[in-house]
Order: sequence, then structure tokens, then C-alpha cells
Amino acid sequence: MALPLLPGNSFNRNMGKEKFHKSQHWGFCNNVRMLVSEDKPGIGGELLLGQKIKPKYSVFPKGMGIDMPSWVAFDKQVLSFDAYLEDEVPDKSQENYRIRRYKIYFYLEDDTIEVNEPVLKNSGLPQGLFIRRHRISLPPPDDDRFYTVYHFNVNTDIVFYGRTFKIYDCDAFTRSFLKKIGVKLNPPRQCPEDPYMKTRREKLDYMGPLRPYQSFDTLKQFLEYDRKVLRFFCVWDDSCSLFGDRRELILHYFLSDDTVEIKEVLPRNSGRDAMSLFLQRRKLPKYGPPGVFQPGHLTDQTVLNVYGGYSENRVYGYLLDKYNLGKLDQEFYKDTDLSIGTTINVWGRKVLLCDCDDFTKTYYRTKYGIENFTSIPCKAPPPPTIERKFPPYTGFGSEEDSLRSCIGLMPTPHQRNFKKFMEFDSYGNISNTLRFFAKLITHKCADVERMFVISYFLSDDTISVFEPIERNSGYTGGMFLRRVRVKKPGQEVFKSEFSDYIKAEELYVGAKVNVNGYLFLLVNADEYTLNYMERNSDKFPLSNIELALQKLKEEEPKSRELKQVFIAADCMHTTMVDFNTFREIMMNLTVGKLTDQEVITIARHYRVPEDPCPDRNVLLAQAHQQLKKNAFENFERLIATCVYQDREKKKVLPSKDIKRLCKSSRLPLNEDLLGSLLSRFEDSEKQINYESFFYALNWRVNPVPELEVVSYIKERCEDEWLGMPSPIPVKGIYYLNLLKDVFGLEEE
Repeated sequence: MALPLLPGNSFNRNMGKEKFHKSQHWGFCNNVRMLVSEDKPGIGGELLLGQKIKPKYSVFPKGMGIDMPSWVAFDKQVLSFDAYLEDEVPDKSQENYRIRRYKIYFYLEDDTIEVNEPVLKNSGLPQGLFIRRHRISLPPPDDDRFYTVYHFNVNTDIVFYGRTFKIYDCDAFTRSFLKKIGVKLNPPRQCPEDPYMKTRREKLDYMGPLRPYQSFDTLKQFLEYDRKVLRFFCVWDDSCSLFGDRRELILHYFLSDDTVEIKEVLPRNSGRDAMSLFLQRRKLPKYGPPGVFQPGHLTDQTVLNVYGGYSENRVYGYLLDKYNLGKLDQEFYKDTDLSIGTTINVWGRKVLLCDCDDFTKTYYRTKYGIENFTSIPCKAPPPPTIERKFPPYTGFGSEEDSLRSCIGLMPTPHQRNFKKFMEFDSYGNISNTLRFFAKLITHKCADVERMFVISYFLSDDTISVFEPIERNSGYTGGMFLRRVRVKKPGQEVFKSEFSDYIKAEELYVGAKVNVNGYLFLLVNADEYTLNYMERNSDKFPLSNIELALQKLKEEEPKSRELKQVFIAADCMHTTMVDFNTFREIMMNLTVGKLTDQEVITIARHYRVPEDPCPDRNVLLAQAHQQLKKNAFENFERLIATCVYQDREKKKVLPSKDIKRLCKSSRLPLNEDLLGSLLSRFEDSEKQINYESFFYALNWRVNPVPELEVVSYIKERCEDEWLGMPSPIPVKGIYYLNLLKDVFGLEEE
């Protein structure tokens, strides 16, 4: 039993296949459904036993060995033959017959034929497709067969539907193909000329046109240069005329039709109407304005009227005057007339071409070989600046308000620098205010001990002076100078220029400031001021630690002496001294080279760091003070709430729970103080014994000593460092670190 024909099953090639291996399908014969077998190759492309494939008729060139269907091998391959046909013309005396030329196309893929007649101008015959593409049978008696490629040859006659076509030539591909398939080609012959067309052509040769005709081909120029425009930047100097000035223009030259368009570039606030065009697009004459011409004067051709006599059958004729007698020539600007530096005439206006764009430069470089495109400045030189002089200050109001009344008819208020105000205005804990302790320099003995606080506001450069109130001093104290800008001394009051005011860069410790005739000596500054000056050391060079140490390095020969003085002043051998001692030593060493501001900068750089965390008792004293002030005594309820929340009865709760309880119970302590107290009472697991915490806060059960007011160190009275008690910049300075960094001295 044979195996089924499946992939993988091998068969002997010599083994025959029975007829039941043929492919079969259901068909109908005489209205009866029956199984029909087809003579097709079996599976795998092999022929079955007794099966023959009917070959399809096709012609292949000899020696090509093509084994594929003809519609694939000869796809899009057509043989072309030139033929003519002699048609009889019995009804006309001018001609007895007519020669009509045809193109015969033979399609190799399916042996179809198509006949076309080329269109001839003014032939009066329907031309074009003569025989549509299809297979054409041979003339009788062989009409059961069709034309093949072997029926075609040059210099032979071929009959299609009773019409005899005489083939006289073919193209190169047809000639090559016929030689390959073994067809011997006949020599080509000439196609006879149509006698009527010959007579008509001879008549047209000596016959002139009925109307003047001369072609002007502008389509080529339009298609080649459409959308290509040359652009020049030019200027028209009309400053010589009344109310005239320099006008900047842009000239567009359209290469497609040699027309010119000019636009004007209007500057801002020129006072001129914004016109779309300075010159509408048109051809620009070289010598304009040329005047007014009558219609017909300017034409491309000169037409002559030919007189035909007085006969009844006279003919009116027209001829072109090839000599152009009386024609008015008008020259127009071309692209060759335009270049940088050329002055052109725009209807009587002299326009100078100053520059052009990159496309224009490329066009002239490519077509004319021009390389020099040096531009000419087209902008007019700026007019001389007229200095505006204002009248001097009248003394009423501020200088800015007085100036605003001179600028316009309707005075407007002075607009201050709002950006600076928003940038340096106080917000949060950033005051943007520089505060200095100052001493009044005077010869009056009663005013020598008076101290002041000078505040400089960075937002608007104003200064205010305040005198602290001191009991039994004999002075009322309070506001000494309201907030106002302070002028520098020695300036003229009634002048046209603005006065110079005191700037922030002129204020530093040790400076003398003249405030409206009162001379103040700045003896100290607060912490914010010193930090601000050190952060902005580019504006305050005296607060630059590098510059201060550089001055100190100049005293290197006295380094050993300086070290001995510091060691002698350090009786306890703590390697640090207080600020007053440090300042005295530095001033004596440098002999006035260092200012007080530079000494403070050095002292702050090498100061002894203070303990940032206050003691637990200090925090409790501050808390008791606030609790007493608000009369808060409800500690038992807080402890009871904590006992209720303590489910495990460990007498501890998380720190965040106790903080939330204090806030919900409105405990009158600020958030920073409450957080500091909680951090002192929490353990390693951030748990707090709530009984001990609230017992410590109970100011009635567990009172703590009240805080003592810190008394500032009384500074010693000197010539330039006197005054009432004031906070010193730092408490202690590491002098050994200073000596090591500046002079390289190590501790012995």
C-alpha cells in the first residue's frame, strides 16, 4: 500500500504515479454534477503517469534558454514598425490618392497588435488610434490563424481587415529582436511623400502671413526664474529738499519678467503714513519720467498699413516694419544695471544701492563672476546729541519732584526703583537694614556720651537715626532723624544736577558720617550687618578677610614680637584672648593700617565658637516665663490625657504625640522652644516620660530661678572707642590660628 503524499515521505523517481494522483474537482456536464480531472502537474511539480502538458504558443529568441511563460519573459516589450497606406481620393481634382503614415505595435507578451496614426496639423482627418490592441487574424483563406512575430518584416506588405499596410522601416529594438529569432531583415525603403501635402507646403513657403505675427517667447524666462527675486538695500537721500530726510528702501528685482518693486522701511515714530509700497511692481525706465505718450506710441512692433487701390475687390493688408521707422525706444533697468554702489533713477529720484542679500550675491557670482560685494553704510549718521539742560533746583519738595515739573506740562510723581524695593524690602527675619552703633563727635561735654543707632535701609537708600532712651541722662531720646535720604556734605543746594547721597558702601565700623551737619563715629554694628557685609565683600572691601590678612602679612618682621605680646596677654594659657585685648594689640602693631572694620573681620574669622544649644535650665526658665505670663496651670489634665493614651502603661509616649497634645491643648509656647524642650527630654528611641516632662513645666510645683539680664562688657574709654555699654562683636579669638595662617608660626 502506497504511503500518502505528505512532506517527508520519499518516493522513487522511477516509480510511476497513477491517474488517481491527478488533481480533481467537481464540475457540471449536461446539467449533471460530475468529478472532473485536470491535466495539471501533481504535488511537487512532477508530471503524473500518462500526463502531458499542452505547451502555450510562444516565441523565444534562439540561444536564450528562457524557461518561463511568454507573458513574463516579454513583459512590456513591444516591436514598432513604420508603415504607410495609400488611400484613394475619387471626389477631388487636386489629388487622386493620399499617403497616410501609421505606427504598428506588436506586443510580444500576448501577440496583440495596435495601429496608431500620428496626428498631423491641419490635416482635416480623424487621426490617433486606428486599430485598438487585440489579436488580428490572417486574411482568408488562413483566417483561422493569427498574426505572429514571423509575419512581420521590413519592406513587406501586411493586410489588416482588407487594408494593405506597407512596412518600410522599424526601430532599433525591433531590428535587434528579429535578428535574434532568426528573421532575415529586408533593407528599409523611403516612404513616398503625399502629393497634396507637398503642394500645400510649397504654397505655405512663399505665402506671407495675413496678419503681422512675431513671436515673443517669455515663457522660458518665466519657467526658469519664477519665484527668484534679487533684493537690494538702498537709500534715497532727500535731505536737500524742504522737510526731506534720508529714506531707507528695499528694491526687489523679479527675474521672471524684469520688473521692479520698491518698499520703504519706516523707522519707529517717523510720523509718516505706513504705505505698503513705495513703487508698485512694474518695469522701471532708465530715463524717467519719460513724459506722456499717446496710445500706440510705445509698442513692440511697428505695423504698416498697405494700400490696396480703388478697385472693388481691394484687399486690406498689414505689414511689419522691419526697420522700425518712427518707433520710440524706451530702455528699462535689467539685472546687469544693478550693483552695489550704483545710483539708479526711480522716476526722478536718485536711489543708491548699498547692500544685497545672500541669494543676490550668489546669483551675480554664478552668472557674471562678480566677487566684490563691499556694502555701503546706508544708515544716516546719528544727529548731534543736544544736551538737555534743566533749571536749577528751587528748594521746594525733593529734587526729583522739582525735575518732574520740568519734563512735561502735566507733572507726574517720581517713580522710584520698584525692582530694587522688592528685592531689598524686609520680609520674614531678613530685615535688609544695616544698623550701626554711633557716637556723636562734638566739642560739647554734655553730648560726648550720647550714643545713637544709625539704620540704613537697602530698599531705598534712606537713613534714620535713633537715640536710645537712658534714664536720668538729661535727654529725651527717641527719633533723632526720620527716615530720609541724606546728602553728602559740601554740595551746592540750588543746581541742575542731582545731589550725591550717602551709599551703603561708605558705612563701616570706624567711619565718620556727616548727617545733616552732625558728625557721627560708627563704633559697632549688629550681627546681621556684619554678616551682610562679609557676604557682599565685593561691595564692602573692608569686610574681605583675604584683603585684611594681606595687610597683616606686611607686618611679618613683627611676627615674633606679636606672638610674645599675645602669650603675655594670655595669662591662663588658653590660646585665646578677649576682643578688647585683641583689638588693642592689632591697632598698636599696625599703627593705624587696619581699620576697626578689618579688625572685627579678622576677629570674627578666628573667634571661639559659642555653644548653639542653650542649657536645659535656661529653656525651662524661658518656658516658665511664658507660662506665667499666660497664667497656664492645666498640667493635671495633660498628664491625665497622656495616661489615657498610654495603653501599655509604660509612662512614656512618642515625642510627636506629646507635641501634638501640647498644640491641641494650646500650650502657650512657641514651636522652637517647645521643640528644644522635647529634644532635651526624649531618649534614644525618641520616647518621653510625660510625667517628668509636665512636672518640669509646672512652674508652681517646680519653680526655677529666673533669667538674669546679660550685662554687656563695659568697654574701656579711649580716644576713638568710647561709649555706653554695647555688645562686642565676639567674646574670644584664637590667636594661635591667626599667627599660623598669616606668619606660619607654630605653638611652642
